Amino acid sequence: MSIEMIGKQIAQLRKEKGVRQETLAAYVGVSTQAVSKWENGGLPDAGLLPKIADFFSVSIDFLFGRNVTDYRDLQSALIDKVNDTPIERRFRQVFNYCWDMERALMDDRHLIERNSIEDYEKEIDANAQHYSSILTDFGFTRMGVANRLQYFLIVPEMKDTEAAFFNGIDYPAFFRDFSDADVFRACVFLHKRESKHAFTPRLLVKHMGVTLEKSDEILKTLSKYRLIDSTQIEMDDETQTVYRFNPSPSFVALLIFAREVIDTPSIFCYHTQQRKKPYLG
Repeated sequence: MSIEMIGKQIAQLRKEKGVRQETLAAYVGVSTQAVSKWENGGLPDAGLLPKIADFFSVSIDFLFGRNVTDYRDLQSALIDKVNDTPIERRFRQVFNYCWDMERALMDDRHLIERNSIEDYEKEIDANAQHYSSILTDFGFTRMGVANRLQYFLIVPEMKDTEAAFFNGIDYPAFFRDFSDADVFRACVFLHKRESKHAFTPRLLVKHMGVTLEKSDEILKTLSKYRLIDSTQIEMDDETQTVYRFNPSPSFVALLIFAREVIDTPSIFCYHTQQRKKPYLG
């Protein structure tokens, strides 16, 4: 591709991203007329090429039409790209990469080149929940794509499932504890509350309508799983127990995947079932 074709690359990328010339111009620091000129055969200043490439998340080689693949320092480049992303957008950026990895695992070039996660989100209802899952004997993925709840799980095949899941872990006791509706509701309530604020058992009495005796029982159960810490303080001429909550992302993840068991996923954007091995074999 000749150097004069760089404007066509910019125009194509901009249309694929669904952004206006004004948006690109503001990001690069030029006028809208300059962008229009590029797309009609003009050439950007060489010093602007890195910023244009960053805007579209492509290489400068790609702007010139050169499809160059160099995997030698891919990990460092990925880390740098995430670090260079504003902190409020980093998780979104990483989730986009998870979407790319999910499609790459499908091993289908047509699907891989299909659309971005943003494009997919626009195609479905705002309250929809779609999924993706790659199931093989080498591992599996589970992905909540959009729009209600998004997440990504990848599990490489385990060498020893007994050691990974069962050694020293009393699952029945855990599920018995959290099958108590009040224990479960308390855990949800405390995860919605700012954890830095200390509290007494009366907090659960006030907000959940349980008895003080039940509140003590709930806090004892949560202490068992280190979800709360307690300390003794002197107040009003008596010793009181004060608690602090330790929020756990594992509890949120538990809700995510419990939901999948309860409300079985039915709409998949990508799904491949190639697995023959048992999951806990």
